[in-house]
Amino acid sequence: MKKAALHNLGCKVNSYETEAMQEMLEKLGYEIVPFEKKADVYLINTCSVTNMADRKSRQMLHRAKKQNPDALVIAAGCYVQSAGESLLQDLAVDILIGNNEKARLPEILKEWDKSRAASYIHDMTHEKQYEDISLGKIPGHTRACVKIQDGCDQFCTYCIIPYTRGRVRSRQIADILAEAETLAENGCQEIVLTGIHLDSYGTDLSGENLLTVIGTIAGLDGIQRIRLGSLEPRIMTEAFVHELASEKKLCPHFHLSLQSGCDATLRRMNRKYDTQEFRACCERLRACFDHPALTTDVMVGFPGETEEEFAQTRKFLEELQFYEMHVFKYSRRKGTRADRMEGQVAEQVKTRRSDVLLKMTEAQSRAYRRRLVGGTVEVLMEEACEKDGRLYQVGHTKEYVKTAVASNISLANRLVNVKVEKLLENDMLCGVLTDVDRK
Repeated sequence: MKKAALHNLGCKVNSYETEAMQEMLEKLGYEIVPFEKKADVYLINTCSVTNMADRKSRQMLHRAKKQNPDALVIAAGCYVQSAGESLLQDLAVDILIGNNEKARLPEILKEWDKSRAASYIHDMTHEKQYEDISLGKIPGHTRACVKIQDGCDQFCTYCIIPYTRGRVRSRQIADILAEAETLAENGCQEIVLTGIHLDSYGTDLSGENLLTVIGTIAGLDGIQRIRLGSLEPRIMTEAFVHELASEKKLCPHFHLSLQSGCDATLRRMNRKYDTQEFRACCERLRACFDHPALTTDVMVGFPGETEEEFAQTRKFLEELQFYEMHVFKYSRRKGTRADRMEGQVAEQVKTRRSDVLLKMTEAQSRAYRRRLVGGTVEVLMEEACEKDGRLYQVGHTKEYVKTAVASNISLANRLVNVKVEKLLENDMLCGVLTDVDRK
């Protein structure tokens, strides 16, 4: 039996596509092995969001060929779109698969056996067809991502994605429903809706939007939870938030992409909102949901960011009190407007600002968890772990807070109610089982 190894770089959409391609290889009879093992085929689903991502993609491709010079090395995804010409000259890479071609993996492998055709890349800038790639099962998992949208029309000044992923393309409701039904039949109870720009779902369709998808999946037996991927604040109108709050299966966990708490910086980024609009969005969610978990992305060191602008961001974040913040330093990306901007911030300044916000998010996250102590939470159990000689069953609440109960009995893929007694040293909630809810 031939062996295949896969490696994923980048976002949840990339991860979803990598798992789908793994399923394709399994159906072709390949045994899937860890990437560090010798394999007949290595497939790297690449990322190109920053220059560093490009470099990591190249490194993984060369590492694969070094592990087995006779192996077939396949590069797929965004880095292939952005650097296809140079990769054609790279002796470490045998096949290039661009975006919107990944579903053709089985066909591409057959063509390689016949003709050694190496390149499957086309211009994404005018692509209008959604690539129907899907998952059938997630072995051992209680939660699964379902990709419903691809592409982006926003053109933020720091981002290459509209050029590597193309414009907005939405998946047909019938195909989304079919995948969710299959996942439910295989025991998955929680669906995470994901996409490159999730809010844009349906803008290229007639009469459908994100609420349509949520309502359709909520009607499925077996699906107990629906979680949303990253969202832009502009989608959170009064009417939209009230519609979300009416769906009991929707998890009160919202990732709202902020990037900066300074209006001047947001304008240079070409973000389509200001801090006042973002604040109003958070207030609406907190008014309609009971203690929702609000998380965000924050970029430090964007070109031109002064100490005063950073201070505005810090103050804004202190006021909003997020459950978690993903803090990252601006990284230049060739081909974007931000790469050509004046006022590039020194690396040591970026690091100092990042450290300030990382300390802030640690404190805010711990404070959010502490507020849950003493109450009862619903937990979807996922796995067992051992700590200090005791066996714990571990899962996540609807708000995506990790929670444990001491139990020698496996509760995997069970919905249980837990009375929270304390916060462990690793910020995990810990409590006692009160009852098994559904299933």
